[in-house]
Amino acid sequence: QVQLAESGGGLVQPGGSLTLSCATSALSFSDYAMGWFRQVPGKEREFVAVIGWRGERLAYSDSVKGRFTISRDNSKNTAYLQMNTLKPEDTGVYSCAADLYGATTRDPMMYEYWGQGAQVTVSS
Repeated sequence: QVQLAESGGGLVQPGGSLTLSCATSALSFSDYAMGWFRQVPGKEREFVAVIGWRGERLAYSDSVKGRFTISRDNSKNTAYLQMNTLKPEDTGVYSCAADLYGATTRDPMMYEYWGQGAQVTVSS
């Protein structure tokens, strides 16, 4: 059974940093693009970042570009989201997702598998 599990969320002050991890199992990880999305109550799920299945193509939302970095380690079947200079508006539940042979799609409907999500709260 395919599983995606996020970790690394928590409470951080504005300007701080967090790194989220997305560990996968029972997945041919290197065949999947890995995306990060976030959601807050009452709003639609928002694209954050994606890394292509070959790791050569990256894409970020305008709101996080220059502050967040997505990466992957195929030897560990894990994707990462390094978040720097965090702002209160970055608060939300962050979920990772897998898209078979995906490139840099921002459409959540294209992703086959999802994790449960990790809460990130940016507040003083």
